Amino acid sequence: MAEQQEIENKETIASVDAKAAVARQENTNAREARNGHDGANRRGRRERDRRSEENKEFVEKLVTLNRTAKVVKGGRRFSFAALAVVGDKKGRVGYGFGKANDVTEAIRKSIDRAKRNLIVVPIKNGTVPHEMIGKFKGSSVLLKPARPGTGIIAGGAVRAVMDAAGATDIISKSIGSSTSVNVVRATFDAIEHLMDAKKIAVGRGKTLNELWG
Repeated sequence: MAEQQEIENKETIASVDAKAAVARQENTNAREARNGHDGANRRGRRERDRRSEENKEFVEKLVTLNRTAKVVKGGRRFSFAALAVVGDKKGRVGYGFGKANDVTEAIRKSIDRAKRNLIVVPIKNGTVPHEMIGKFKGSSVLLKPARPGTGIIAGGAVRAVMDAAGATDIISKSIGSSTSVNVVRATFDAIEHLMDAKKIAVGRGKTLNELWG
């Protein structure tokens, strides 16, 4: 009887130890899973914060969104092309063109490409320094400086570019083709050929106030 009782006690202790080991392993697995989930949440939070900061820094404008259809055996397959303009309203602006089978993906691509192709616009007192004509294929865009209070007198594509750049008073005229892509590229051609007052002043040996007032 004593030996049987001892055997039963050993079996009970072994069973308790096994259950304790299983419980410890489950707690460890749960802790690791929780840590991994928390790490993923932290990474996702950091990514969202970075994107929100970028969104605060830049103004994003969708100029045009085109849909194309390709006829295949099972029906029609749609794809989308988006043209977007991005600027910080402090003299930097860029444009991008994106294509995808989904609308949101096409817009995201265009915005990302616009952020990678930023140029500086020499804006003084809310307007451009001088008159300039930009050309791209069949489109031509005229940019003229304007007095304070004039506002942005421009069409949709040119208005989006100048507003994103931070201009407040400007007169423009689009001549020729009215295709949005060509008009935007003609506008950027005019911006790229604008003279920077600081560089001109250094070249002429004058101060910025003497040159521009």
